[in-house]
Amino acid sequence: MQSNQATDVPRGLAGVVVTDTALGDVRGREGFYHYRQYSAVELAKSRAFEDVWHLMCHGALPDAAGRAEFTARTAALRRLPDDVKAVLPAVARSCGASGPLAGLRTALSLHGASAGLEPVYDTDPERRRGDALALCAAVPTLLTALYRLGQGLEPVEPREDLPYAANYLYMLTGSVPEPRRARAIERYLISTVDHGFNASTFTARVIASTGADLAACLTGAVGALSGPLHGGAPSRALDTLDAIGTVDRIEPWIRERVLAGERIMGFGHPVYRTEDPRSRMLREIAQEFGGPLVDFAVQVEARVEAVLAELKPGRELHTNVEFYAGVVMELCGLPRAMFTPTFAAARAVGWSAHILEQAADSKIIRPAARYAGPPPPQPVPAG
Repeated sequence: MQSNQATDVPRGLAGVVVTDTALGDVRGREGFYHYRQYSAVELAKSRAFEDVWHLMCHGALPDAAGRAEFTARTAALRRLPDDVKAVLPAVARSCGASGPLAGLRTALSLHGASAGLEPVYDTDPERRRGDALALCAAVPTLLTALYRLGQGLEPVEPREDLPYAANYLYMLTGSVPEPRRARAIERYLISTVDHGFNASTFTARVIASTGADLAACLTGAVGALSGPLHGGAPSRALDTLDAIGTVDRIEPWIRERVLAGERIMGFGHPVYRTEDPRSRMLREIAQEFGGPLVDFAVQVEARVEAVLAELKPGRELHTNVEFYAGVVMELCGLPRAMFTPTFAAARAVGWSAHILEQAADSKIIRPAARYAGPPPPQPVPAG
């Protein structure tokens, strides 16, 4: 017989295991994370985005024939229904300074309604998987269309002959990207597909546990991602480099912020107690491009880590994925307003994989809270 006694857990659920997953894990003390049985960084270095998408969705890396089939299938899902396209200009106008990520919440809901998505509770695994692929394929098209409309430009229709990352850059700029830029963005996208039970992934799974449809689950995840303490940091980390400006200002700028108790965007992670492996890989990508921005970022990284080690002894504070992600995206020509949306374009694949996994479990996620208000029952005052 189960007890109704609640169990106290650490603030923020830190370190609490809430379920089993076959999708991957983050081993923070080792500086390692993986997608299923493969190192995520090694996948980013050696495989295409479509391969990793197939791995997360179907559970295995595809062979050459499987890759071609999966790539063709997902590329055919990139175009938006006419009724969705018709309302995107109004969505883009209403978002204003909030940008494409805010618009994506509305657009995803609309796309799901247009497609007639049914609750995952009422559908079989194959139907769920098809819905997930369709939504993930549409996310880059929605994001780039919303961005361009917000800039007074016409959206660019997707091309089925371009790989995922190259097509994303093409829809954003209207030009086919040079291969090294497309590959740099592809490696970034692969490295951010999934990362344990982060806030947005957990949000997606909570919604999926209610049996809601896939668009509802993804919309909730996007809402969680929009917070600056989660996915909203790549552009803020680059803003830090701009604010520092020159090498001689690095140390005084950082000391002033740390002593004031401010957080340095792009540094520190709630899980890693060593260097973030995503940051290490993105630093290597940035250094392949080279140039003043990269040189300055490397110097800032070194000085910030030294100052943090001095002022916060005993804490391991290194660059996280946002720091060099901003540098790489800047080098590849992405506008800063698209940094976090680009993160979302990759993470949608991981979210959908978690939604599919959660949908196979009929147990709703329903934790408890400890009441901390005035002791009840109090007399109700007369009106």
